[in-house]
Amino acid sequence: MLYLPRGIERAVSPGPHPSSPEEDERSETPIIPLPVLANKSLDTPEPSPLPEEAPPEPRRVPRGVVVFDLDGTILDDLNHISEVAADVMSTEFGTPPAEARVHYLATTGLPFEAQLAQLYPDVAPAERHRVALRFHQRKAKEAYGTAHPFPEIPRVLKRLAQEQWTLVISTGAEKEIADLLLEREGIRYWFEAVLGAGQGTKREHLAEYRRRYPGVPVFLVGDSRFDMEAAASVPGVIALGRASSLPGWALAPKDLEQWGAAWADHTLARLPEEVARLTRPKRPRATRRRPARR
Repeated sequence: MLYLPRGIERAVSPGPHPSSPEEDERSETPIIPLPVLANKSLDTPEPSPLPEEAPPEPRRVPRGVVVFDLDGTILDDLNHISEVAADVMSTEFGTPPAEARVHYLATTGLPFEAQLAQLYPDVAPAERHRVALRFHQRKAKEAYGTAHPFPEIPRVLKRLAQEQWTLVISTGAEKEIADLLLEREGIRYWFEAVLGAGQGTKREHLAEYRRRYPGVPVFLVGDSRFDMEAAASVPGVIALGRASSLPGWALAPKDLEQWGAAWADHTLARLPEEVARLTRPKRPRATRRRPARR
């Protein structure tokens, strides 16, 4: 069954979302090609898995944890990735590119192989795995080669860190690629940990981060219905959303709020204020005393 968000029939391009002048100040970062997976042959056998490291012991952190999705949330790369996915699905399965792109965007947030399982349930798992591998190779080489963070991201990360929030990453990409991307863009040092596809699903990442950092608020900042529902499935995790406006596709803030976001916007510029608001102790309501009867 195709996993399509409600309201997909109106998913047409609303035009670019207006940004503030300060958000248009994008630093000129040189493009550094990513070596991992970019030139790996499909015929190369999979390497033997390394022994798993023992998970870190739980520890107390000063304020709370903000978990960031990567693609479409930290990195402004979703349009390019959707074009790569559409071309792969069109080539491999014969789906018209425009249709394939909408189907990809409607199921984004899931691991790509899980997206294929929903979109092409009659295709053998081994074949879906092969196609997913080809997609990830092209994604690393073509989309990640020119990907950059959204303009407000460096300032937002710096402010959250200054306010003693612990920042981590949960992504469907491989951890090693995510580390390289974040290092290339000069923002890796803001994040205490990165969990990727090799460390489980987003729900499993969230459960692990709650285990690592007990007794504090945990937020997930994502850009898809799956992100919002993953946060809702893990007790104590609050979902926050980045809405998207791409050619032929849109997710409005109200869509993400409908799926569980406590707050959503097209930009994360106000994210520090929102996490502070959502964790501020509620003041008890004052009760009016009735005048005594005479």
